[in-house]
Amino acid sequence: MFGFLNLNKSAGMTSHDCVARVRRLLKLKRVGHGGTLDPAATGVLPIALGNATRLLQYLPEGKSYRARIHLGMCTSTDDLEGEVLATTSAEGVTQEGVEGLLREFVGEIEQVPPVYSAIKQGGKPLYARARAGEVVEVPKRVVRIDRVALVSWQAGELAELEVDIDCGGGTYIRSIARDLGEKLGVGGTLAHLTRTLSCGMSLGESVTLEELAAQVGEGCFMPLGVDGPLGHLPKVVLQEEEAQRWCQGQGVLCPLGKSGLFLRVYNDQGFLGIGLGQGEGEIMQLVPKTVISNQVRSCAWAPNRESGS
Repeated sequence: MFGFLNLNKSAGMTSHDCVARVRRLLKLKRVGHGGTLDPAATGVLPIALGNATRLLQYLPEGKSYRARIHLGMCTSTDDLEGEVLATTSAEGVTQEGVEGLLREFVGEIEQVPPVYSAIKQGGKPLYARARAGEVVEVPKRVVRIDRVALVSWQAGELAELEVDIDCGGGTYIRSIARDLGEKLGVGGTLAHLTRTLSCGMSLGESVTLEELAAQVGEGCFMPLGVDGPLGHLPKVVLQEEEAQRWCQGQGVLCPLGKSGLFLRVYNDQGFLGIGLGQGEGEIMQLVPKTVISNQVRSCAWAPNRESGS
């Protein structure tokens, strides 16, 4: 089996739990995911099946979220899963004040990830160190946030807002909730999070584990082909002799347009893998980076779908 699955993760499951469940349902050893979601979060969890796990590194990085934030409290985990550390009335916070501060999060910013996170330090996840009672110092990291848009606002002693966030990989939405609360002087914590877009896969086209189990039971499950998730990469089609040499690890000459680009490589039978353009001028070397040709020949039924449809 070769391809991708756009999974709608439910609350209460880790990303690893989801991978294990998919592995059992499909009776497949090789399964991987394209970006961890916290257990309390829901939404898009990209899953790679079979040899497609080798393509996870080429998926687009952009992610989108719908987040609900409570103002007037802060917790040990920066979400409602943790211990409440302090409460402060948010009665004086206004929608205008919130919108003004949200704009400060757009762009490349420095962010301190939550203490309770899966980031490893000395080979051990931060959450494991924190639970063991260790004093954890979390280093800042630079993240990219493209858009923060206020969706709804409810004033009160415990104020609540919903925001849509578009961002790059490695961004912690819990940190945004915490930092917004700190800027307002009342504390903030993430109340709920749904990932609506990840690795080119959208929530509207996702399937739950229950829906996947039903499809498998009915014998109608079919993975997504590469053209949707990898549609952001240019496509090149090789003739038979060139394709054979390329699959054997040799570079071939092609009109690629620009050096340094990753490309989807095909022959007349289907997808072969990912290549890299190298050189100067109109004709460049197409160097193999990840060859999947044997997998495609053995699973010719796996479709190539445009735009993930």
